[in-house]
Amino acid sequence: MQTASFSGFIETLFFIIAFYYIFKFLARLFMPLLVKKVVEKAGQNFQQQQQQAQNTTWRRTPNNDEIIINTANDRNPRETKKVGDYVDYEEID
Repeated sequence: MQTASFSGFIETLFFIIAFYYIFKFLARLFMPLLVKKVVEKAGQNFQQQQQQAQNTTWRRTPNNDEIIINTANDRNPRETKKVGDYVDYEEID
């Protein structure tokens, strides 16, 4: 069975602090590159999605002179929620 020593504690504390500063230094070097790559990839994905959406909308409308107006929502107005009955209170003297 091993016992804890003060020198072992100091050595462990030194390694923890050294690891923290090395990690902090490497993060400052590589995080901007990593963030730049992630932003570029997200931009490419966004552009691909936009191009796919434009391609599908142009295929769906073969006649560009035709205008379709959806009036289904105009005929059925939204109903308000009925929470409860209205009670009119009168003040009693």
